[in-house]
Amino acid sequence: MTAGELSRRIGGTLIAANADNEISRGMVCDMLSHAMAHGKAGCAWITVQTHMTAVAIATQCSMACIIWPDGIAADMLSAQRAEHEGIAIICSPLSAYEIAGIMHKAGIQA
Repeated sequence: MTAGELSRRIGGTLIAANADNEISRGMVCDMLSHAMAHGKAGCAWITVQTHMTAVAIATQCSMACIIWPDGIAADMLSAQRAEHEGIAIICSPLSAYEIAGIMHKAGIQA
């Protein structure tokens, strides 16, 4: 599944337009050290962290996208950096729990 397809499934808005990034796994985590230790290539990372450090971790781990749940407002500087680094960012009105459930139902594993 691509970031664009996932964005549509979770009622999200793709604010870093790397819609073709392929998602192969998912992760829900707000602790940055844990995300850095367990983030994998192709991962869709659900987090409330919207700052540049989150983008740096996603880049270092070659993640496909970052998902900001609960309608969290976009940090446009982070979004611009993510787009530059090839990371998609999706803002969704759904909770992290709901998003993870949709991803799991679609066959995306941890």
